Amino acid sequence: MPLAMRRRARWVRHRNKVPLTVGGAAASSTNPTTWSEYDIAATSSVGDGVGFVLNGDGLACIDLDHCLIDGVLADWAAEILAAAGRTYVEVSPSGEGLHIFGLGEVGTGRRRSGAECYDRARYMTVTGARYGGAPLRLANIQSAIDLI
Repeated sequence: MPLAMRRRARWVRHRNKVPLTVGGAAASSTNPTTWSEYDIAATSSVGDGVGFVLNGDGLACIDLDHCLIDGVLADWAAEILAAAGRTYVEVSPSGEGLHIFGLGEVGTGRRRSGAECYDRARYMTVTGARYGGAPLRLANIQSAIDLI
């Protein structure tokens, strides 16, 4: 995980995409008392894995659904990925999508044919499975956000 994400106490666990505290209770993407430090969430055995909460502080995520077909990136997703530049990108839990994390402002969440982006009041499942040669840093992804 990029340091810019790990150093923020905005980690939860999840089961079937439902956010949980490290203790197993329901977590909320808008209630910081239900979030944890990365190390605590990463070592918890609750649920299926970890998630990161977006809270409007300038970190954003673009979620590309069903863009990897037999490991090949769809053209529409390649355009968004190119606009994002050299930032942290990982394969989603399904193995068929990508999460592009970076710096940017979305405001109200956006959706466009297979792509969604958020920067607040959401949590994203996180796999740690970097896509291609994605760096472990967050870059400005506003150009990619603006495509959605």
